[in-house]
Amino acid sequence: MKHLKGKVAVITGAGSGIGRALALELGRAGCRLALSDVSETGLRGSVAACEAIGVEARGYLLDVSKREAVYAHAEEVKRDFGNANLVINNAGVAVAALASETSWADFEWLMGINFWGVTYGSQAFLPQLIESGEGHLVNISSVFGLIAAPGNSAYNAAKFGVRGYTECLRLELMMQGHPVQVSCVHPGGIRTNIARTARKGESNQDRDLGREFEKLARTTPEQAAAIIVKGIRADNPRILVGGDAVVIGGLARLLGIGYQPLIARFMKGKV
Repeated sequence: MKHLKGKVAVITGAGSGIGRALALELGRAGCRLALSDVSETGLRGSVAACEAIGVEARGYLLDVSKREAVYAHAEEVKRDFGNANLVINNAGVAVAALASETSWADFEWLMGINFWGVTYGSQAFLPQLIESGEGHLVNISSVFGLIAAPGNSAYNAAKFGVRGYTECLRLELMMQGHPVQVSCVHPGGIRTNIARTARKGESNQDRDLGREFEKLARTTPEQAAAIIVKGIRADNPRILVGGDAVVIGGLARLLGIGYQPLIARFMKGKV
């Protein structure tokens, strides 16, 4: 998908962070935008920001953890815009807790958004992507879909799951000869509110995770969006976002499971 002008782009989690930055980046490239988020305030802000630069954008309140709602959203988009050409499953949340202290409620909440939301969005829009004749599906995983990080068991489970699902779907579509490209995105530390809004386990209750994360995150949402759109134009199956993602991706390739003692040593006393 080298030419984006006039294409219908669907973005979940578009009310802030990477989602809003992607909306603006794709809008400037000429896309027509179907934006969704669970936050009405954030969604209104993103739609307004797009309209301010002359971009056609429509907002939809959506909880991606609700399968029926996601399928209904796909029908809404088709009614309002026609077939989607580009779908970016971006909505995500975090739980900062050791595996032993992660409640089932928190685990299920995170998986509902980070994993099921991605699969619901992928499969609800797949018929449209195929019918469009030039479709591209983009699922947001994480560097924690490449390596495990202590204190993030639920998040790791979801992001590894997104990676496995996305890579398998790409192979299936390739074998079936469908005109749909598939990309899995692995962002490193991006300056969004995900850490600040994370649910915390008992061991993290007194920590300011937002401030700690901001010290490590080097990539802005705008930089992340530019990298992702560049990867979409190049039909890259794996898109690494940020210098830290490139380093971590290389570490995982070079060392295999051997990365774990290094991570354990580095993280000891920090979780």
